[in-house]
Amino acid sequence: MTPLLTAIGGGFRYDFDVARVRQPAGDSDLNRVFVISFPDRAARERYFADPVYKEIRARLFEPAVARMAVLAEYSV
Repeated sequence: MTPLLTAIGGGFRYDFDVARVRQPAGDSDLNRVFVISFPDRAARERYFADPVYKEIRARLFEPAVARMAVLAEYSV
């Protein structure tokens, strides 16, 4: 994913392995958190619509991830 993000001016800002969740939202067993940054909303939309991203996601991410949550999104 990193080369695709870099190509549009984005990148991983943070990537954490979570040892302990003090207050989960619902029955969520969160074990990893990462923050992706994009230069603007249009770049974000291009990234998630990219056929290469979709193929990599289907092959690697979806089989490995039981649940996903978007914790926040903001624009400055």
